[in-house]
Amino acid sequence: MQIYRSDNDEQLSVCQGEQLHAMIITIIIIIIIIFKNKKVKTCTLIDVAIPADRNVVQKEAEKKLKYKSSCIEIQRMWNLKCTILPVIIGATGIVTRSLRKNLEAVPGKNSIDSLQKTAILGTSHIIQKVLQCEA
Repeated sequence: MQIYRSDNDEQLSVCQGEQLHAMIITIIIIIIIIFKNKKVKTCTLIDVAIPADRNVVQKEAEKKLKYKSSCIEIQRMWNLKCTILPVIIGATGIVTRSLRKNLEAVPGKNSIDSLQKTAILGTSHIIQKVLQCEA
């Protein structure tokens, strides 16, 4: 786990990052970020996932349910108000309706265009690697 600290008593932790390849078309990339702001007493769980396109809405609902118990536990342990922000982008750039609202709550500069571009480039890179292995 990597921990980044800033001067104004905030802490950013990247807890997990892994890439799973189940099949050629099914690509899942998981990144979980915990952002604690001790001044305002808030904690934000930011979960970034890039599922197959047909699973985008389902994956967002799944992420909210998956981290609900973790959020309750954080509220008890750290005495902070906790929120869950799923950032879900399909492997070919499809996004959910709530992505813009979720990205506004994420600290720092971010744009949907750059996230879509990154997802598409990652997908094309994986497909190129798979096709080169089979050739």
